[in-house]
Amino acid sequence: MSETPKIVVVGGGAAGLELATRLGRKLGKRGRAEITLIDATRTHVWKPLLHQVAAGTFDPDQHALGYLAHARWNHYRFRLGVMTDLDRVERKIILAPLLNDKGEELIPSRSFSYDYLIFAIGSVSNDFGIPGVKEHCLMLDTKSQANAFQQQLLEALIRANTQHEPLREGQLDVAIVGAGATGVELAAQLHQVTRQIAQYGFETIEPDHHIRLHILDAGPRILPALPEKLSGQVQEELEGLGIQVHVSEKVTKVTADEIHTASGLVIPATIKVWAAGIKGPDFLGELGLAANRINQLKVHGDLTLEDDDRIYAIGDCAACVMNEEGELVPPRAQAAHQQASFVAKALGRRLKGQSFNKRYIYRDYGSLVTLGRYSTVGSLMGAITGSVRVSGWIARWVYLSLYKMHQLTLFGWWRTGLTTLARMLRRSVDPAIKLH
Repeated sequence: MSETPKIVVVGGGAAGLELATRLGRKLGKRGRAEITLIDATRTHVWKPLLHQVAAGTFDPDQHALGYLAHARWNHYRFRLGVMTDLDRVERKIILAPLLNDKGEELIPSRSFSYDYLIFAIGSVSNDFGIPGVKEHCLMLDTKSQANAFQQQLLEALIRANTQHEPLREGQLDVAIVGAGATGVELAAQLHQVTRQIAQYGFETIEPDHHIRLHILDAGPRILPALPEKLSGQVQEELEGLGIQVHVSEKVTKVTADEIHTASGLVIPATIKVWAAGIKGPDFLGELGLAANRINQLKVHGDLTLEDDDRIYAIGDCAACVMNEEGELVPPRAQAAHQQASFVAKALGRRLKGQSFNKRYIYRDYGSLVTLGRYSTVGSLMGAITGSVRVSGWIARWVYLSLYKMHQLTLFGWWRTGLTTLARMLRRSVDPAIKLH
């Protein structure tokens, strides 16, 4: 190991950014280690908020966190780039050349040495090889993808509002494949947004007649992470809003204008979103590391890789077994938060030369889903309370507190309070929907 240990975190999502922040404050500030965070983008948006970015109810330009400034405040280094290769013998990672929008090289290929490496690069949508998904569906894995969806929706509304001919079948319809939290929350947000749109100059569009929203899932019910009764309650609310829910419908083909299922159902929709499954980024399966069939890295109970104890994997890109049945820790924000805290403690002990034989234990604190301004429901779990179903303002408050916990880890109490106050003040002067 080098004189000053080098810790490299690849991926600035919820898990990676929280880990780099904790390590920077604990180790980087005292000069006990050099902490480097690497990400392909310049700013961070909490992934569970991307459906709001897509709907236009959350403006990332105002609320995104800049990595460079945050790194300076929290005693770690940020480097912009995309990892392409790993040299485990020399203990270094290789980044691709950084290009601008014109394809011009800004920074040549670089390498970074490490004593400890943490993969925290999250997940991407899994199209399961279904024909047409890559070509015709939008994903919501990144801020740029969410922005692209919002722009496509806005352009479709502008075009429809000014055209002289009648709207064609499915011209403003949106089909969302995948009825997990992302798909359901996006559908509710879109229903809210499209009902507000007439206030902003789209007078010729009648949402109840011109815009149909569909949710499809191959499973027998929506929101499988919730108890069946709550899942049914949410489906009733969605259908009460006019959102068409299609369960037990396996998508077999996607075209430019339609979605086809195994039962023969054909749904016309110009705008299509794929939120039906996840996998690790493809390059993870090309590094020579032990990975499962969806490119998640296999880890021991302490979150080190099965084939290298100097490399950790946390968050969605880690295949961490959580019980005797072999079930994996689910890809949730609460798991990313817990694992970042666990690895921060583990590395602190290892740098002191102390053993750390603990096993990461996933603690499920429940699941919540918000239907925008309409409703919030879910289940909370705890050692004292057991499983408790919640809804209404209590569920809404708990749901919002999850994001505040993320902010508290990144900013502390004082700055989180100020940013919350600033956002409340901006609501009084900003439009309810992002229109540019």
